[in-house]
Amino acid sequence: GPVTSTNGFVGNVTGNVTGNVTGNVSGVATLTSYTVSGVPSAAAGKVIYVSNGANGAPVVAFANATTWYRCDTLGALSAT
Repeated sequence: GPVTSTNGFVGNVTGNVTGNVTGNVSGVATLTSYTVSGVPSAAAGKVIYVSNGANGAPVVAFANATTWYRCDTLGALSAT
């Protein structure tokens, strides 16, 4: 079932997490993969992996309230 903690839960969560996760992540985080044409609406604080967002190459991207930006150059995502 779902894990709910308000007091600093420490442990492993396996499977898919839907919704917002706040706090610290210790270990490896797996980001959902998107293409430039399929990125979700930008929302402040979100981070995604874009398989073709760096002129056709993969890149991690973050969003402000309206736009996705490449983490490597702070430029806009572009498939070409």
